[in-house]
Amino acid sequence: MQAGRDLWFSRRALTLHAVIIVIIPTFAALCVWQVHRALDGNSLSWAYVFEWPFFGGYAVYMWWRFVHENPPAAAAKVVAAVGHSTPATTATTSSAINAANEADDADDPDAADRQAYNRYLAELAAQDKPKRW
Repeated sequence: MQAGRDLWFSRRALTLHAVIIVIIPTFAALCVWQVHRALDGNSLSWAYVFEWPFFGGYAVYMWWRFVHENPPAAAAKVVAAVGHSTPATTATTSSAINAANEADDADDPDAADRQAYNRYLAELAAQDKPKRW
């Protein structure tokens, strides 16, 4: 029961609920406004009559996805539980994954190329500096 409450009543979810409560009536009002304009003779408004409900549907879809995805705080908790994600631990983790994949790829003819590429990516990740946008 607590997981459902955390999902629907977290600060992030409540913010998303507030946004969707504002957006859907706004899109509905804009659709009605465009219907009146279209019926008054503005033929371009017919495109908007169908566009605003589409935008509303997409907003509901994105709201649903954002409410049900792992928020950044939960991702941070996972990283904290696993340990700090530094280039050294990333390289160690990727080398462990590569070792496990090498055993699985014994019959694959492209395995050697893929392993070389994965080693290259691991080297790049170890050298990577944090980006400053």
